[in-house]
Amino acid sequence: MAVEGGGIIIKKVSVIIPIYNTKEFLPECLNSVINQTYPNLEILLINDGSDKPCRKVIMEYAKKDDRISVIHSTERKGVGAARNAGMDTATGDYVYFLDSDDYLPLTTIQLLTESIGQYSMLSGSVKKITFKVEADLPERTHKVLENRNKDRLFRNNSVLNRLISLHFIHSHNLRFNEEVECYSDISFLIPAMIYLDRCPYLTDCLYYKRVRNDPITNPALSQLERDKKVGDFLRIYNDMKDCYGNHAAASNFLDQQFLNYYRRSIIMLLADRKQVEQTFNKASISAKKVNPRSMKKLNILVKAEVDQLKKERKAIFSGLIKLHHFLYNAAGAIRSKRKIFLILYRSLFIRLPLKEKTVVFESFLGKNYSDSPKYIYEEMLKSKKGYKFVWIFNEKRKIPGNARQVKRFSLAYYYYLATSKYWVSNSRLPMHLDKRPGNIYLQTWHGTPLKRLVFDMNDVYSANPDYKKHFYKQSRRWDYLIAANQYSSEIFRSAFKYEKEMLEFGYPRNDILHDADREEKAQQVKLQLGLPLDKKVILYAPTWRDDDYYQSGKYKFQLRLDLEEMKQRLGDEYVILLRMHYFIADNIDTAGAEGFAYNFSKHNDIAELYLISDLLITDYSSVFFDYANLQRPILFYTYDLEKYRDTLRGFYIDMEKEVPGPLLRDSSEVISSIENIDIVKKQYKENYGRFYDKYCSWENGNATQRVIERVFK
Repeated sequence: MAVEGGGIIIKKVSVIIPIYNTKEFLPECLNSVINQTYPNLEILLINDGSDKPCRKVIMEYAKKDDRISVIHSTERKGVGAARNAGMDTATGDYVYFLDSDDYLPLTTIQLLTESIGQYSMLSGSVKKITFKVEADLPERTHKVLENRNKDRLFRNNSVLNRLISLHFIHSHNLRFNEEVECYSDISFLIPAMIYLDRCPYLTDCLYYKRVRNDPITNPALSQLERDKKVGDFLRIYNDMKDCYGNHAAASNFLDQQFLNYYRRSIIMLLADRKQVEQTFNKASISAKKVNPRSMKKLNILVKAEVDQLKKERKAIFSGLIKLHHFLYNAAGAIRSKRKIFLILYRSLFIRLPLKEKTVVFESFLGKNYSDSPKYIYEEMLKSKKGYKFVWIFNEKRKIPGNARQVKRFSLAYYYYLATSKYWVSNSRLPMHLDKRPGNIYLQTWHGTPLKRLVFDMNDVYSANPDYKKHFYKQSRRWDYLIAANQYSSEIFRSAFKYEKEMLEFGYPRNDILHDADREEKAQQVKLQLGLPLDKKVILYAPTWRDDDYYQSGKYKFQLRLDLEEMKQRLGDEYVILLRMHYFIADNIDTAGAEGFAYNFSKHNDIAELYLISDLLITDYSSVFFDYANLQRPILFYTYDLEKYRDTLRGFYIDMEKEVPGPLLRDSSEVISSIENIDIVKKQYKENYGRFYDKYCSWENGNATQRVIERVFK
């Protein structure tokens, strides 16, 4: 306790924070604690065998605030042991548990401490977040609700955002299980439930629980593999039933937890037939401890399954599980034609003979006929080696050759992906596709990276919080990956965790930029597009912003160029072509700039637009790496450079030093640079030369042929 000047007793709160290799999250977590409005804190950092970078952050904070004490363990013992060590050391009146990848609004501990009164425990809300939110909240009315149902309050199996009397903890010897990684909280909460007379809840008192976006490199406990979590849950359930099975309320609570967990997690684990063998005996031991009265509200199939677990009838249980998943999939299929196709894909198509000389192509999720897949296909057409070709499109296209065109997610789509030996794509194929033995997947990718990618990003501010997890699973299917330069090759290894063969040949899509007759081709493209032959062409090709979206997969873009002013000052000499990233869903408004601005965002092949352009305006899009092959001027319209670099993605290179053109902040600067383009070319001549040598030296016009010779044997 502490006594303020007015004689008011300020009770001490011991904040216990177990830490294991959370360097990237720790500053946000610890700042949210040391800046709490409640001052009388004892902050116990339990270093659970963290690596050197994480230990460094811990010690830096320990030096900043004398309220911080550190307990070091040289080996990882688990969150249960770490929390127990914190409780054994704590000297406060209350204990508050915080995970080191989470953080708090700045008033959370004060609200709990001021409201707890004579209660032994007071709980608030835990809010899961997938992106950063502000830790301070507007003023709200907070109320203590005394009639909270114990089962409802504890069914999340978590001690987080609960202020707990240390005297209460020691009086009842409350401990965390140290034998499991997951669900160790249950061993603390069950006796707490028994001994608590009242379980009050404080409204609008928040705790931010981070859902980590990288469950591959350093997963949170909740992101461990399902079989590990199921094993730990069953062990805890058995231990608690053995200890507290005679206490009616606790026993009933545990049974409901088991049955809910069985339906939510164990059944899903058993979709893998191998897991039935591995899990049956452990699940049977637990099922025998479930009181039959707790099973009355179960549906008939789940009840039958639990009964067979109780009776140790593995064969019957296995059959029921198979039926359960069949009915589950059938119910989904009734609601969705695509799910019917997927069932056929997995149960029938993938068992058909593999077509050894059939190649499936897709570019940008079926949106167009373009990029490296296009050029590989057209070169293979010339070879006449007996291959059959399938192209995946969202809508039918006019393309050369006699390739079969199939609609994305149609029945034919699943049939050909299941039976074709070769897949060629420049983006990720869907998660639900199962790559079969003998299938060869060539991933061409779609650019040299400027922006940090996947596992080189700490946080992902995008529409899909499972981005890294999904990317990892999808990229395990790649057999070959194309890199345009040494720089890309090294980044792909780290950012994609890619360990298979890298084709270091340059991009097939860039071969056209080195053709001897590229000027003649450019004239043909201009005629096809209806562009004036007597004017120079500006190409504007910006990227998309990860954080600016309507919903998953639907991104926004706000055009920041003043097209009307550009037309007025440049229209006698130039026209401008707008080519937006394929993720961007908006229709770009060119009103007021007719005859000057042309929206070619849906033009299939951006390489053709490169050929006809006299200069490029871009920002953080990888297009400038490709365009540099032409050695024509590039302007960088980077009006949001700091935000994009420091918040959203981060860059692999220093744009302010390395890019082959000026960084411009507003539309007027862009226009002035175009008016003085000869001066800009002279200013950046040396930079351009260095840039070309580093990023374009592999590109010599023969990448397509080299890829085909390596992959299609």
